[in-house]
Amino acid sequence: MSVCKNPKLFVSTPKPKSLKIHIVELNPYRIDFSQKYRLELYLLYLGIILKHRLMRTKRLTIVERAIHTVPEFEKVVKQIEEQVELRGQSPSTLSNYIRRIALITLHFDRLPEEITEDEINTYLVGLARDPKSPSRSSFKHMIYGLRYYYRLMGKNDKAIALPALKGETKLPVILNEEELKELFTAPQLLKHRIVLTLIYSAGLRGREVINLKIGDVDFIRKTIHIRQTKYKKDRILPLSNYMSQGLQVYLKVEQPHLWLFNGKQPNSKYSIKGLSWIMRESLKKTKITKDVSLHSLRHSYATHLLEQGLNIVTLKGLLGHAEISSTMLYLHTAQCKHIQAHSPLDHLYGFDKA
Repeated sequence: MSVCKNPKLFVSTPKPKSLKIHIVELNPYRIDFSQKYRLELYLLYLGIILKHRLMRTKRLTIVERAIHTVPEFEKVVKQIEEQVELRGQSPSTLSNYIRRIALITLHFDRLPEEITEDEINTYLVGLARDPKSPSRSSFKHMIYGLRYYYRLMGKNDKAIALPALKGETKLPVILNEEELKELFTAPQLLKHRIVLTLIYSAGLRGREVINLKIGDVDFIRKTIHIRQTKYKKDRILPLSNYMSQGLQVYLKVEQPHLWLFNGKQPNSKYSIKGLSWIMRESLKKTKITKDVSLHSLRHSYATHLLEQGLNIVTLKGLLGHAEISSTMLYLHTAQCKHIQAHSPLDHLYGFDKA
């Protein structure tokens, strides 16, 4: 007996009228063939409905739904997890890749390698035209996820056949000094003011902030130890004198345990969503109209250091960039003072002062 996979079809099917069977009638010797057939159909109907309701009650994630719909997807998840771990990539990279592959798996009810090229192109066109996706972000992330997946499965020809992505030329939005001062005084809670100021003072990423432990801040040596961040590297950053005073006040008042910024649960750390919420709520209390996010504080940090004369190689180390090309982006946002062209020989003998 073939059964449709869609439980909604069974919802609209009327229940058999003659299905009232007493317990004693469950004896196979007392139930004729037609009764047993109707009983099997009804039990199957109940099973699918209960399974459907259980899925809605549990609120399964996209990945869990994909595994439930296409059981083979569970093996894919494990393979990607292993590869990301071996390559030392960030957990956010893992989450993003798996989620994108799960979405297309759910859409077609089969694994990506079983989807035709025409089907994938049609799907990608829909993402590219989606008005709800700013800067076609869903389209771009799906391309990255599929490309990673195909190469992982040894299907480089499919990876190459995917549309090419043009490099973005959009520059980050930078907050000026007056806007930063207004932003840092906007939050009512000391903890919120401290965390925003700390991010700008050291150019930290969101995950670097929430992973900071109290012992990572050295008030004597005036340093902040960033451990195993992006690219699995440690780095030491200078602790601002002004920030040092603020942090010491914060520690006395809040008395956090283990983590510099604790979450709501005991011994838990703050969340990325919590940091973004602080930024959004603080911006509402200011006159700032620029389209900025939490990461804009890091962009502002890098830009302002360049404007204050720091060389780009040192800035690369402070930001924790793997490539100097990433740091060079801020050469386009910094308003550096222009030095008139001259010969270094004049500086060597003091003729540049003449």
